Amino acid sequence: VRFHDVSFRYNPLSPGLDHISFEVAAGQRVAILGAAGSGKSTVVNLIPRFYDPTDGMITIDGVDVREVTLESLRDNVGIVFQDVFLFFAPIRENIAYGARNVTFAQVEEAAKAAQLHDFILTLPEGYDTLVGERGMQLSGGQRQRVSIARALLKNAPVLVLDEATSHLDAANEQQVRQALGRLMEGRTTLVIAHRLSTIRDAHRIVVLDGGHLVDQGNHQELLKRQGLYAQLVSTQLVASFANISEDEHDHLTSGSTSQL
Repeated sequence: VRFHDVSFRYNPLSPGLDHISFEVAAGQRVAILGAAGSGKSTVVNLIPRFYDPTDGMITIDGVDVREVTLESLRDNVGIVFQDVFLFFAPIRENIAYGARNVTFAQVEEAAKAAQLHDFILTLPEGYDTLVGERGMQLSGGQRQRVSIARALLKNAPVLVLDEATSHLDAANEQQVRQALGRLMEGRTTLVIAHRLSTIRDAHRIVVLDGGHLVDQGNHQELLKRQGLYAQLVSTQLVASFANISEDEHDHLTSGSTSQL
């Protein structure tokens, strides 16, 4: 997935993206990071063509996404949003939503990989249990795992994760992160996240500020540069200091960030 000098505006007066260029190689995991309003969600919304760039282009395997059908494009892009939409339908149908010609065995396999199967077996009617309007009978973590099971079942080569763990408590986050780890295996993945535990393992981190790409590199490289990434970490817009190594802590508490 490659962004070629991409700019975007929702309207002429709104903030947006300005000349963004970066690449996610096949099988890589790239994290998109920035403060609120920096353009993170706009970046990922352009990939499945919820919007089209104002200027520049986005390619997948060298092909402009505007040159293929929406059906073909979206068949090859799986998305897990932070807010999961569920239907008033059995949980098995909610898992199968968006996938074609799937068997119950495949639904069950996806649920197991998403760490949802054991919970489903405790429901009154198992996989035939109605989840309620918008999934009201499920917790936030359970709804997220339904969304992950959907993406596993779809088996798209490109994956977009839009702050998929942001609303979860620590216990639910751990279960969802394990399921996400299985989902990301072998896929070209773009991750929007604010927790350091999610970001630090990315092959590369793209840092946005006010619609501009201001830095990119891996976790250690960005910390050493003491730029916006280190500031976001130190002010806990990314995450708390839990799980940060002693060397990384020294980077975050020295120089310019010590005053933040």
